[in-house]
Amino acid sequence: MKTIVLKWNQMSLVKRIFLGIIVGIVLALSVPKATGIAIFGTLFVSALKAVAPVLVLLLVMAAIANHKKGSQTNMKSILVLYGISTFLAGLIAVVVSFIFPVSLSLAAGSGDLTPPGSIVEVLKDLLFQVVDNPVKALINANYIGILAWAVLLGVALKGAGDQTKNLLTQFSDAVSQIVRWVIQLAPFGIMGLVFDTITANGISSLLDYGKLLLVLIGCMLFMALVVNPLIVYLNIRRNPYPLVFSCLKESGITAFFTRSSAANIPVNMRLCEKLGLDKDTYSVSIPLGATINMAGAAVTISVLTLAAVHTLGIQVDFGTALILSVLSAIAAAGASGVAGGSLLLVPLACSLFGISNDIAMQVVGVGFIIGVLQDSFETALNSSSDVLFTATAEYAKKRKEGMKTTETYLDKKAGA
Repeated sequence: MKTIVLKWNQMSLVKRIFLGIIVGIVLALSVPKATGIAIFGTLFVSALKAVAPVLVLLLVMAAIANHKKGSQTNMKSILVLYGISTFLAGLIAVVVSFIFPVSLSLAAGSGDLTPPGSIVEVLKDLLFQVVDNPVKALINANYIGILAWAVLLGVALKGAGDQTKNLLTQFSDAVSQIVRWVIQLAPFGIMGLVFDTITANGISSLLDYGKLLLVLIGCMLFMALVVNPLIVYLNIRRNPYPLVFSCLKESGITAFFTRSSAANIPVNMRLCEKLGLDKDTYSVSIPLGATINMAGAAVTISVLTLAAVHTLGIQVDFGTALILSVLSAIAAAGASGVAGGSLLLVPLACSLFGISNDIAMQVVGVGFIIGVLQDSFETALNSSSDVLFTATAEYAKKRKEGMKTTETYLDKKAGA
């Protein structure tokens, strides 16, 4: 038994996760009624969600409080990359939707869901999240509010004594260690999530929406494998794929199954540490990215909106399509960091074309039917690109400064 445990621990985490996926599939097909297996997935996601808000609060507080005057972070560059990627995702989704138009067979809507009424309402909600009660923000995993309080407390503690700052750093390190323990359980959690997904949804329910899924997933894969690497290359002037594949492999896989950008924050923090990135930067950019870096959400909003447009036979000119790209990018920043969060913003985009809320909510219903795959791919793209662009901004800065750290890492990955 000790030998098995030793060999298990010697395997890389990614290999163990793949093994968990295989075991989950086998168990779902052989013993589908053993519903207790799904509890491993629920426990894993719950543990990640429980530790992530505390991790973000302490990491950001410690990073800002200990930040030395004169040292700079790359937040401005990262925010620009987030914005460019999200806008391009919406634009590409619009173009692809015109090339491959999709029509829907609309059924009953989801009457119990309440979408936002306008883009002003989305932005207002974001503003109120900033001034949320800190305890409430922690309980509800409101990362905008958590970041706001962490920044304010960090700034306030910059003048504190070294003993106080060291204590804050030690608390931050302790929570980071708890995160590492939780992530080691990922193979069992992924096994439970795979089992639950297959037994609860199956694949047959997705066949009627195959074309819609192909457009959605095709756009997201194009963003992940073509557009994002191009953005990275333009910044670091190096082969971007070693970094892209590292982010997809070590962040995208877990995000695919947890279907929550918020739950994947600890995974991304660990990956940033592994890549040797600046803690002062990624402790802010990763939780912020989980809230506003939503290229996958922009794709979902644009594709489903234009599917409704094509179904109703509404004519769309170029200017309106361009406005939809911008609107989907802005609305995507308001998408929740939990499973299915982007779907509730589809009615907002539909209102641009005068589509009634009743019909728009039927489209949302279709989104939930295909959500088992759509939301998984969406979250994988969103979350993995948080790390990708954080690393890109830092490597670009080092390239401009003439440092060789970027080349050493990328050459090592390329030769692996």
